[in-house]
Amino acid sequence: MDPTLVKFALSALFALLLSVGSAAALEQNCRFIQAKVDREACYTRQEEELAARRKPAPPTGESKTLESLRQMRQDDEAVYRSIHNICRGC
Repeated sequence: MDPTLVKFALSALFALLLSVGSAAALEQNCRFIQAKVDREACYTRQEEELAARRKPAPPTGESKTLESLRQMRQDDEAVYRSIHNICRGC
């Protein structure tokens, strides 16, 4: 086997193990905190980090346009309803 290929494979495996180990340690370290207040704070911090990672991508220009059209339709319907209530016999 080529020694360069073996070195590359070992370094990739080592990097993978480090990344998986740190993620697992981040999730499980709160269980071992003895003080309840500190443990709850740790869980809260983890939930915030997880929510930040799961945050959806910022809306694109097209979705902003669709959202503004939807909002304008809702506003128009509200105006039409209020006009209809005012001029029942018109």
